[in-house]
Amino acid sequence: MLQFSLHYGIHFGLPLLIALVFYKSYWLKAYGIMILGMLIDLDHLLADPIFDSSRCSINFHPLHSYYAIAVYVLLLFPKTTRLFGIGLIIHIIADTADCWLM
Repeated sequence: MLQFSLHYGIHFGLPLLIALVFYKSYWLKAYGIMILGMLIDLDHLLADPIFDSSRCSINFHPLHSYYAIAVYVLLLFPKTTRLFGIGLIIHIIADTADCWLM
């Protein structure tokens, strides 16, 4: 239960906190863009089985690879991609927390 709460707390709570603190005038738009970082979980469809509770996503799925994470970090620098990059990094943080708690 702790792992579930922590995982989804990071996925949904951290972007909301960042949106409310740093993007007050358009927090809902900022929150929505950061939540789009969840789309990288589509790479789970390439795995067999699609979901395995004992598998660490980091460096297993293509969009969770170290190379992809490096690209997500680069997305933080241009202002136009920053919110999406933050969302992707938050997603990786949530998945990393899962790996640590396994």
